[in-house]
This record gives sequence, C-alpha cells and structure tokens, in this order.
Amino acid sequence: MLIIDVKDNESLDKALKQYKKKFEKAGILKELRSRQAFIKPSVERRTEVLKAAYREQMQNKQDAE
Repeated sequence: MLIIDVKDNESLDKALKQYKKKFEKAGILKELRSRQAFIKPSVERRTEVLKAAYREQMQNKQDAE
C-alpha cells in the first residue's frame, strides 16, 4: 500500500505526481503483469541470456564506431 503525505497547502496535482512516481518505483504494475501467466524458469533464463547477448552485441557495435 502506497502512502502519500499531503500537506494542507500542497496541490492535488503534486500529490498525484508523487503517487505516480512511488507507484512506478514500487514496480506494482510490472509484478502484476508478470503474474498473469506462468513462465517456466528455463524460458525465463533463456530470455535473460538472449537479452544479455543482444546488449553485448549492441555495446560492441557502439565501441566499433
């Protein structure tokens, strides 16, 4: 549960902005989406390895330029 402390002289827009920032940092939406479907551990590892290889390839490409 996210708690936002709002002072009397603070606007609602500012409080909403704080809430959105905390919500994003907490990763609630990301976790909710990941729990919608079960992903086998082997598939998770495979995607992590593929992402790491892609990042390394892109980094090597930038270094070559």
